[in-house]
Amino acid sequence: MNRELLQALSNAFGPSGYEEEVLRSAEPFLNGLSYENDAMNNLYIRLPGEKRDGRPVLLLDAHLDECGMMVQSIADDGSLRIILLGGMHPTSLPAHSVRIRNRKGEYVRGIIAAEPVHFMTEEERKHTNVAVETLKLDVGAVSREEVIEFFGIHEGDPIVPDVSFDYDEKHGLCFGKAFDNRVGCAAIIEIMQRLKEDGDAGNLAVIPTAALAAQEEVGERGATVTAQRVKPDLAIVFEGSPSDDFYFGVQQAQCRMGEGTQIRIMDKSYISNPAFISVAEQIAAKYHIRYQEAVRRGGGTNASVISLTNHAVPVLVLGVPSRYVHSHYNFCKAADVDATIELAYRLVRELGSDEVKHILRKDILGGRA
Repeated sequence: MNRELLQALSNAFGPSGYEEEVLRSAEPFLNGLSYENDAMNNLYIRLPGEKRDGRPVLLLDAHLDECGMMVQSIADDGSLRIILLGGMHPTSLPAHSVRIRNRKGEYVRGIIAAEPVHFMTEEERKHTNVAVETLKLDVGAVSREEVIEFFGIHEGDPIVPDVSFDYDEKHGLCFGKAFDNRVGCAAIIEIMQRLKEDGDAGNLAVIPTAALAAQEEVGERGATVTAQRVKPDLAIVFEGSPSDDFYFGVQQAQCRMGEGTQIRIMDKSYISNPAFISVAEQIAAKYHIRYQEAVRRGGGTNASVISLTNHAVPVLVLGVPSRYVHSHYNFCKAADVDATIELAYRLVRELGSDEVKHILRKDILGGRA
């Protein structure tokens, strides 16, 4: 795992629709690769000299954006109301600090106010319900005018959690924000760099192309665009998947931190291609790569829209187990990031024409015109 890469991406300011800083943070790590962005902040990464020569195109996908907030209104007393960009739960927000980016590009620190216990009634102390509509964001101002004129904040300004990345080398433990899905972005960049260094991309059975998509947290919008542009034949989607090891027993948990990459069989948005899973698990066994399977009742990824592109795209979803995604603070293990990178890299290297044909299900029928 490239610690510097993950740190740069995790620290970057990038809620849905405002991913520009994530693009700039990624750029120093794209040396030697071909890359460009579009008007939506989607980032396309290709191997140098890539040519569409009839081989199937394999899309490597991850989303750039993070769950965040936006200033919805500014009250006369200088407090701000917010709306959510993505699926953060209101109970995880009070008493945490955030960064607001104003229209000058300046960052202002704020605190999502938690009502002091001193001002609560006895009943409120026992039963406190949290709704986004009732939360107040405090930047230290005393009036609406001060918020606008002194802090430069207006309605519509974006907000993210105020968290800095840290790495515990002794325990191989990453701490930071936005591991959903900056870990996936970091994994893809590392894989593309390894493929570039191999220098034999023209001999692969597939053409690997990466697209880091914007606005996943508000409805897979970026991947809807990238899939149309790349036109993949098959795809690997990378995710920072919610670790469930604190919520289920060992036998029931399917995304345990430290147990390797998660191969997602199903979630609310997509049923994975069983042939693709079979090939991936054979390669994992060959190279002793740790993995765990998951069948999820809820959740969703960019696989939902990528799979519906053109003539149908088989997608393999790989997840890095990450604790407390969609909240301020996350943990993940470097070993799980490495397992995810290694499995996807080996897949790209070792997919042959027969495996691709099997994954595309072209061996089911003999075919008759």
